[in-house]
Amino acid sequence: MSGFDRKGMAARLAQDIPEGWYVNLGIGIPTMVGDFVPLDREVILHSENGILGMGPAPAKDKIDPWLVNAGKQAVTLRPGGSYCHHADSFAMIRGGHLDLCVLGAFEVAQNGDIANWATSENDTAPAVGGAMDLGAGAKRLWVIMEHTTKDGRPKLVETCGYPLTTPGAVKRVYTNLGVFEIVPDKGFVVVDLAPGVTLEQAQAASGAVLHTQ
Repeated sequence: MSGFDRKGMAARLAQDIPEGWYVNLGIGIPTMVGDFVPLDREVILHSENGILGMGPAPAKDKIDPWLVNAGKQAVTLRPGGSYCHHADSFAMIRGGHLDLCVLGAFEVAQNGDIANWATSENDTAPAVGGAMDLGAGAKRLWVIMEHTTKDGRPKLVETCGYPLTTPGAVKRVYTNLGVFEIVPDKGFVVVDLAPGVTLEQAQAASGAVLHTQ
């Protein structure tokens, strides 16, 4: 079984973002999505720390130390992009002005529940942070994550075992094994499988039933 690597997952998600959408990219794998949105496509990327019109990561010799995303990673600003106050950034989120938010997760349940926060002192971003606002405020939520934990436990599950970030918010999940839509009263529906991955392999790595179209 092969599947996508992290860059492949990000590229696969980026190709599904329609022209003209305003999109927040969360911390972790989601930030990589910005590197794969074609520069000739009008997708306006938002970072919760106060950037609208965020571009891809800069070349190592072009880093601006004052221009970073919410994960403290160096980014660029696309033509027409702007900065704003943190409170104004969250007014965009809470006001329902974002077409899409892309988050990572520990677990996603078949009803769309997402669990993606922790309180360990070793975490780089402890507690729920802005993910709760993003999950509730964005018009739609997509998750990008590995299909299983490092010790092989499924992250697509019937019911989340971790504390929820936002209930019933996730519409689609992108993993190293494929793309899965969450359909009401049905659960995970396979949209696409990664190269070299069979339905049987994806199902064996999942904690909930994967339905076909």
